Amino acid sequence: MAATSQGSEQAQSFSSPHEEGLLSLMRTADCVHRAMQRRLKPSGLTLTQYNVLRILRAARPSGLTCSAVGRMMITPEPDITRLLGRLKTQKLLCQQRDVRDRRIVWTHITPLGLEELTKLDHVVEQAPRELLQELTSEELHSFIKLLKKVQGCATGEKRSAIQRPVSGRRPLPRSTLPPPRHE
Repeated sequence: MAATSQGSEQAQSFSSPHEEGLLSLMRTADCVHRAMQRRLKPSGLTLTQYNVLRILRAARPSGLTCSAVGRMMITPEPDITRLLGRLKTQKLLCQQRDVRDRRIVWTHITPLGLEELTKLDHVVEQAPRELLQELTSEELHSFIKLLKKVQGCATGEKRSAIQRPVSGRRPLPRSTLPPPRHE
């Protein structure tokens, strides 16, 4: 047991630097997520609800289907229909059936939803500056590059594997590689 100024905590031991890096990344992601939740709390919206409204604002005026909203989320939402239903109850979005195919439901942000987002724009735009303020410009660019590498490994789109020549063929130039998938 190692004593710290915050109390007693079990000493950290990791089986490898990779494990330490991964656990540190996961803890950092959780800390950032909670910090964003705290910033949104006064509005009564969760980060997930905010994300849905942000997606729908960008999809104006045509709106999106339920599945399209789900595909564009930062993190997957297991019950997107229920999430949209809660936002509809709050009158932040509206839904209507497609005139040609009644199975399709189009979701649109309402004026009230736009008003809520406008109130939160400054808070959300300021958050990255505050949360990443200790990083220099150079560190920030390196940080982004490293995160993209980790995302590529996690999604199976490891760039080095894609660019490695196969059967004597030349690797594809970066510009022709498919873009990394984002949630």
